[in-house]
Amino acid sequence: MAENKNRALAAAILPLVGGAANVTTVVHCMTRLRLGLADRSLVQDEALKAVPGVMGVVEDDTYQIVLGPGTVARVTPEFEALVEEERAAAPAPAPQPVPASAGAPEPHPVTAEELAARGAEIKAERKARNATPLKLFLRRIANIFVPLIPALIGCGIIAGVNGLLTNLGWAPGVTPALGALASGFMALIAVFVGYNTAKEFGGTPILGGAVASIIVFPGIGDVEVFGSKLSPGQGGVLGALGAAVLAVYVERWCRRWVPEAVDVLVTPTVTVLVSGLVTVFGLMFVAGQIASGIGTGADWLLENTGAFAGLVLGGLFLPLVMLGLHQALIPIHTTLIESQGYTALLPILAMAGAGQVGCAVAVYLRLRRNASLRRTIRSAMPAGILGVGEPLIYGVSLPLGRPFITACVGGAAGGAFIGAFSMLGDTVGSTAIGPSGWALFPLLAGNQSLGLLIAVYGGGLLTGYLVGFLATYFFGFSKQMLSDLNADVDAGESGEARAEAEPTDAAPDSPEAPDAPGTPGGPRPGTPPAPAPAPAPSS
Repeated sequence: MAENKNRALAAAILPLVGGAANVTTVVHCMTRLRLGLADRSLVQDEALKAVPGVMGVVEDDTYQIVLGPGTVARVTPEFEALVEEERAAAPAPAPQPVPASAGAPEPHPVTAEELAARGAEIKAERKARNATPLKLFLRRIANIFVPLIPALIGCGIIAGVNGLLTNLGWAPGVTPALGALASGFMALIAVFVGYNTAKEFGGTPILGGAVASIIVFPGIGDVEVFGSKLSPGQGGVLGALGAAVLAVYVERWCRRWVPEAVDVLVTPTVTVLVSGLVTVFGLMFVAGQIASGIGTGADWLLENTGAFAGLVLGGLFLPLVMLGLHQALIPIHTTLIESQGYTALLPILAMAGAGQVGCAVAVYLRLRRNASLRRTIRSAMPAGILGVGEPLIYGVSLPLGRPFITACVGGAAGGAFIGAFSMLGDTVGSTAIGPSGWALFPLLAGNQSLGLLIAVYGGGLLTGYLVGFLATYFFGFSKQMLSDLNADVDAGESGEARAEAEPTDAAPDSPEAPDAPGTPGGPRPGTPPAPAPAPAPSS
């Protein structure tokens, strides 16, 4: 039954993205089905968003369909099977675009569909701005670590269960085995990073893994560099990343100059030898110093400026996501998990999602007559509580403009709450990256008891919910926004009619903003959104 449901969802998605002939690549991360498309214009965005089970769409270097954790892992194989079955069929005809209105229409209530279109416009503009060499490089780094997230989550949860059983003195015959299950992947994570790095940068994946395996080989402890012996694992994932990139360039050089007759013998040997020696006598030491500095810096930051650091990180995380810079944090998280057993930064950053949830509740209550937008919020709220924030961000807060800012205020407050406890010596961390919201509870770890960690993290979530709600309810709307948005869309009631029918419930100290909702200079609510700019081609 579950298999039929997943196949039905895949079958509903496929024709709406242009059919099998339009799909070039299919991968998935923790929450999204990521598709490479030959022709972006064949995608029916609005119809796709209306499919039950689809939480939203995000356009980046790939076309990403948000399905949620668990679901995406089950739908992706079904989707791939359908693509293979229909590969020989003719591509579906492109849907006829709806012509834009030529004249200036009468003001009408802003619907959830228009807000979603506005969010898509913002996303497309951001994608064009983000296509810089630095941000494209950061995406490649993210592509190396994202496939590792399921193993990090599984091993992290097992580690948490094992720690609980050990502290309670239960099942002593089982806890050593659980400890091995939880630690095995982390002991060899450098190998997986090396494999994925070589694959991402165009080399032979197994050679990248072979070079990176030197870092975790126990015998490396017999090698002396700069007057001191190396330690197995020294440099960790950063060293593996550098070693694999070097291996890719050495391999390319060999492919260019080594005769084909001996290429199969010479190229792998020279690649492993040269990059391996550089790794042993240089990269391991340098990467080890960097990894140690990251751990020391994170500890100092939270111990000495915890509340302020939490406020800044929690408040600015979503803008970092908008700019594509959040991907630089993934190697930092992984390095902290590898060296300390957990990352103390992720629970603080997760507060950004709490601010979004509080903001959405406030929007729901303020816009009581906008049935269309309220339906969007109701459908996206469960995913938002579990840490999947894209539907709320791109469907509600970001296209509205000012509520996105007040949601960030809620995230800042939640981050400051957790950061303040770090200053008091109660550090809350996560044994894996990826989940947030309530889904992070099973992965909590730190320097205190599990009960205290749960209480601190839960208190941060409640703070983010509350401040995000209050900031949005009282400061998230101008009079003009309420007039345009707070109307019964299903009944066709206009914002002007709503304003004449009863006094506008204006937010205190919220003057009319000519550029709200939306980004500065964006379209005013009550007019159809301009056609989205042509998306940049997928890399």
